[in-house]
Amino acid sequence: MSEPKPPTPTPGDTYKGWLFKWTNYIKGYQRRWFVLSNGLLSYYRTQAEMGHTCRGTINLATANITVEDSCNFVISNGGAQTYHLKASSEVERQRWITALELAKAKAVRMQAESDDSGDDCPTAPPSAGQGGGCRNSEIQSTLRTMGSKVEDLTTCNDLIVKHGSALQRSLSELEGIRVGGDMGEKIRQVTERATLFRITSNAMINACRDFLSLAQNHSKRWQKALTTERDQRIRLEETLEQLAKQHNHLERAFRGATVLPSSFSNPALGGVSGKGDASDEDDDNEFFDAMEDPAEFITVPADPKYHRRSNSNLSGFSSETGIDDQSVNFDELSMASNPESPQTLELEPVRQRRTHIPDKPNYYLNLWSIMKNCIGKELSKIPMPVNFNEPLSMLQRLSEDLEYYELLDKGAKCQSSLEQMCYVAAFTVSSYSTTVHRTGKPFNPLLGETFELDRLRECGYRSLCEQVSHHPPAAAHHALSEKGWTLRQEISLASKFRGKYLSIMPLGSIQCLFDKSNNHYSWKKVTTTVHNIIVGKLWIDQSGEIDVVNHKTGDRCHLKFAPYSYFSRDVPRKVTGVVTDKDGKAHYVLSGTWDEKMEFSRVMQSSKGENGTEGKQRTVYQTLKAKEIWKKNPLPEGAESMYFFSTLALTLNELEEGVAPTDSRRRPDQRLMEDGRWDEANAEKQRLEEKQRTVRREREREAVKAVCSPEEGAHQDNHQALWFEKIDDPVSGETLHIYKGGYWEAKEQGGWDICPDIF
Repeated sequence: MSEPKPPTPTPGDTYKGWLFKWTNYIKGYQRRWFVLSNGLLSYYRTQAEMGHTCRGTINLATANITVEDSCNFVISNGGAQTYHLKASSEVERQRWITALELAKAKAVRMQAESDDSGDDCPTAPPSAGQGGGCRNSEIQSTLRTMGSKVEDLTTCNDLIVKHGSALQRSLSELEGIRVGGDMGEKIRQVTERATLFRITSNAMINACRDFLSLAQNHSKRWQKALTTERDQRIRLEETLEQLAKQHNHLERAFRGATVLPSSFSNPALGGVSGKGDASDEDDDNEFFDAMEDPAEFITVPADPKYHRRSNSNLSGFSSETGIDDQSVNFDELSMASNPESPQTLELEPVRQRRTHIPDKPNYYLNLWSIMKNCIGKELSKIPMPVNFNEPLSMLQRLSEDLEYYELLDKGAKCQSSLEQMCYVAAFTVSSYSTTVHRTGKPFNPLLGETFELDRLRECGYRSLCEQVSHHPPAAAHHALSEKGWTLRQEISLASKFRGKYLSIMPLGSIQCLFDKSNNHYSWKKVTTTVHNIIVGKLWIDQSGEIDVVNHKTGDRCHLKFAPYSYFSRDVPRKVTGVVTDKDGKAHYVLSGTWDEKMEFSRVMQSSKGENGTEGKQRTVYQTLKAKEIWKKNPLPEGAESMYFFSTLALTLNELEEGVAPTDSRRRPDQRLMEDGRWDEANAEKQRLEEKQRTVRREREREAVKAVCSPEEGAHQDNHQALWFEKIDDPVSGETLHIYKGGYWEAKEQGGWDICPDIF
């Protein structure tokens, strides 16, 4: 049966065809379909198997290619894999040898480049000065592709020189030989080398054609990029001139008016101008990030008369602001009025917590080789090696929200619910500060896994987390403080891998209750995005909106986490918020970043702006001087080699006596990873996951055997949480798991017999 003539191998192209592969002494050589692609040689029994069953693959980067005779050749990678192959003819064998040599040279070169790929594109989390480095990523990718083609040309040139020299020697020998018996052998050698020379020359010609085609196709795009850069520079210069004029106009208007005209905005005073003040971007431009959204409001300093009134007891003040005079400087006065100052409440720690964990090993892992099959799938259902993890579980990450518990302590002392809302909002933002450098994935907790954080004697609170559901994964968290507040949350994560980035969408709500005022707050988390999954350095962004609601008073704080934008004139990771009462009147404005600090300022007056060119109204708030309400704690020394853990995170996996057998500290794969034994940790992780699957199948079989009513269904998950129960919250109207008690009593009595064996 004749086969179609395969194409001449071209550097970088997929080469495929039939070869005979030695199997054993009984069956001898068997006909197999071979595919050469991306430096890998794979084979199948038939062409139909290419979509589902690969019989074997060998990496040419580490392989040796040896020619045995006119049709036979051997590929071996040092003993583990050896393919004895035979082509149908000498010409066919030469085509395969040429394709394999080209693929091997390219694979070796790509492997050398991947070893130091971290130096190629140092894409740190972009700030105002770093965004420009990645704007030309497409051009850089094109240059790398064209550079690869140049390397292919160099490889082909070396092969032509090599085979051309051999051909010259054969021709010289042929000229000096006498007509005899060895004439046929010499002619055969000349013919074979001439064929090899022709194939290599054709490959070089094709590579040149590809190189020229690439240059022609991308020349117009480069010209467009340069034109866009020039136009944007001109627009930015015009914008700066316009902003300078607006600044002068604002100063003149401020001297003669109490309320600032809404048609002006001054970025120097904390506002952000609308789309008309920024450089416009064509919709079809594919080189840069999109324009940022226009700001919903702007703030300006209040009239000096309000500063004078804040230190007086004028009777008209209450009617103007809606809140009594004492709450203007509540961060100072409310603390001073309380006899228990923070200094007097400091307690000596009951134990010396650890400040260091073993350094993170430098294990190389090809991320794309694993993630390419995960696009569009739910990340929690994909088995991942510990190389992507950090040695903490998701339960411990939830407990990290309490790192800035002092904000809730201060909020519990506030007399005004609006003051309290500012502290709750700052606490909400502070929970994201630990994620700025934490690109590692926490361990997915096993069903029934728990984690306790007992800081009662040191900080006045203690908390408990439990994994209450496996599919979908959900964790319940309960924290109780002696300072008069309770925090509870039930969080499940929905995550999707989109190729270039990973989106993590937290589902569920967080609730905070204060004993003294009976104020009941609730809010949800924003979306976390991990960028540069494939190329460059990973960085994390938080984006979205949060509404913190006081269900008792109707007060509300609307927080906006601005996504990163190249064109933004604000600092990266910016967060803004407005605290309003039940009637929608603004009382406080919050601003800052979720990775550094937050400030608040008291609103004295506000005015609605007129419709702008974008068709939206913006409000102008006149505020007092901003004051700091929260600031991030510095990272411990050497944090970059310890997964960028904070001081609290370093202590979360520290071994403690008396914790439950289901506590995350007792999880063996997580402990092995922390100790740097990643190979053993991967094996242990697979064992635990298989054990959990076995337990789940057994639980499903028991559910089928159980007598269930038609309404309940026979396949309902019958797992019951040990320390939490599911209820409908009458205040927020949400269904969530609430701590039902008993854990700390069981710890005191050592009654862990009811805990399941999950490890």
